[in-house]
Amino acid sequence: MRKTFGTGSVWEQTLGYSRAVQVDNTLYVSATAASGEDGIVGEDFYTQTQFILQKLGTVLADAGFSFADVVQSKLYVTDISKWEEAGRAHGEVFGEIRPTLSLVHVLPFLDPKMLVEIELVAQKSAS
Repeated sequence: MRKTFGTGSVWEQTLGYSRAVQVDNTLYVSATAASGEDGIVGEDFYTQTQFILQKLGTVLADAGFSFADVVQSKLYVTDISKWEEAGRAHGEVFGEIRPTLSLVHVLPFLDPKMLVEIELVAQKSAS
């Protein structure tokens, strides 16, 4: 079974991608930035990471998953010296869940106000 989930973002159609794709009991969530209705939310790594995780919580819930189902997280930051700020917000959500984590230093994103992106993989246990 393959099912796609979108958010209505113009980028999804333009670039030809889905916010998330479910294949059987696994959900793959595209890298997500702190973009809101009025542009980028937050001017620091902590605030942007918090906002992104709120967005991802909604994506997971819409697909019938939760943070507890997350098995892999990839945290992309534009300034590696700020990893602790992003990591603190990430740890507030995943501290007890403990998915695998990749922390990746990247060049600036399309919008230079974007400081962080997060990509997730979630998996439900086979019943």
